[in-house]
Amino acid sequence: MKAKEIQELIDFIAQSGLDEVNIETDQFKINVKRHSSAQIKQVDSVSFIGSAPAVQATAPVSLPSAIIPQSTITAPVESPRPTDNYITIKSPMIGTFYRSANPENPSFVNIGDEVKKGQTVCIIEAMKLFNEIESEVTGKIVKVLVENASPVEYDQPLFLVDPS
Repeated sequence: MKAKEIQELIDFIAQSGLDEVNIETDQFKINVKRHSSAQIKQVDSVSFIGSAPAVQATAPVSLPSAIIPQSTITAPVESPRPTDNYITIKSPMIGTFYRSANPENPSFVNIGDEVKKGQTVCIIEAMKLFNEIESEVTGKIVKVLVENASPVEYDQPLFLVDPS
């Protein structure tokens, strides 16, 4: 789990009004508790499966530094790019990303193609169901961010679109 995803999770928990959330995957276990409405967050325990260290915290801490190994936090910060005006089409679900309906067909969209709101841009297979993903904006495809037949996560960026 990346630091940005963890921060989004904490923000979601804070907005939802939940006081405690427990998450367990193959790679880690996390228990997040909120002690007051003053947005103080405490990590009671985080255990990484594998080579990453286990963390035990008893006082309120900043979540990214408590969960993410220090080598991950110190990644270089990207400078602002001229892509700030681009709109991202994100995955609405977890599944497998496909650029076309089948291997013999051309891709739904390619870099440089004009798309309209509601136009199919890809398919995401989830539990043997093929879901057509439609563009939420009108514009030009600037970049495809995922390889064909790759697994994608919920809210993962798939395409960059220039709305101008």
